Amino acid sequence: STRRGAWRVQAEAEWRAIPGLPLHIFRLAGIYGPGRGPFAKVRAGTARRIIKDGQVFSRIHVEDIAQVILASMARPRPGAIYNVCDDNPAPPQEVIAHAAALLGLPPPPAEAFGTAEMTPMARSFYAESKRVKNDLIKTELGVTLRYPDYRSGLQALLEQEGLGSA
Repeated sequence: STRRGAWRVQAEAEWRAIPGLPLHIFRLAGIYGPGRGPFAKVRAGTARRIIKDGQVFSRIHVEDIAQVILASMARPRPGAIYNVCDDNPAPPQEVIAHAAALLGLPPPPAEAFGTAEMTPMARSFYAESKRVKNDLIKTELGVTLRYPDYRSGLQALLEQEGLGSA
């Protein structure tokens, strides 16, 4: 329902309209991984916990994106559309609070969405909940996610940083 969403649908339609193109569409949830996660913002004190009732987002670790693409290459089905996300859509404030807890830091204060100062781009991310199902990557491609939820993914990132488990 957002302008960016309409652009994405239009782009997919234009790609599908190219004759003979063995197209596969991967719809990626919020991406995180090394250098792309909440830890840096929590450490820097710039992370925010914006609260909007009922708001959830699906996410995906970069390693799971790679394994979905590799699985698709092993079992190509031109025309396929895959939702690439983990099993646990969650409110963004929970993810930030969990990251802070893993780092042994206090979570940022909660801010109500209605009164939070945000850029138009940041505010637009809250226009819709992004609860996405990933059944097709499991049933058709046989993918077992390495990080089926943000908790396991964040823990792995922390361990990769050499900070061990919290």
